[in-house]
Amino acid sequence: MSDYTTTIDVEAHPEQVYAAVVNPRGWWNDAIEGSTDAVGESFRFEVPGIHRSHILVTELDPGRRVTWRVLDNWMAFVADQREWVDSEIRFEIEAAAGGSRVRFTHVGLTPLEECYELCSNAWGHFISRSLKQLAETGAGLPGTNPDEAKVREDLARQSG
Repeated sequence: MSDYTTTIDVEAHPEQVYAAVVNPRGWWNDAIEGSTDAVGESFRFEVPGIHRSHILVTELDPGRRVTWRVLDNWMAFVADQREWVDSEIRFEIEAAAGGSRVRFTHVGLTPLEECYELCSNAWGHFISRSLKQLAETGAGLPGTNPDEAKVREDLARQSG
């Protein structure tokens, strides 16, 4: 099975794109805690009641590549809480006409995973809209997962 991958073109130099990637508070979630810009450091991501992850920064190659490894993960909407554990999140950046090309891959997130549809939709939004916007304009869209309201409604329905 194929890992989730998306490629975007960004109207910014690879160094600007790299700076945006290592600032997930600016494009993913502004409440991230911990260091996101040093190899060996880790950070925590959380959408209260829905999803939380502990992520290790494993590779930083300025202007070219960022790699993270998921150390721990919990999602309220899946049965198997190990779906993301030990998966790898990669950002590969290269110069392209008009700026840069970013290839994002979540190694281990495949269509066989229960969270694939929701997670791939969220990644698609955060990479193609929020990260792109942060790199191009300096202002991303952190915390704007388009499926979050639906997940909250589904969880409330299940518990009520």
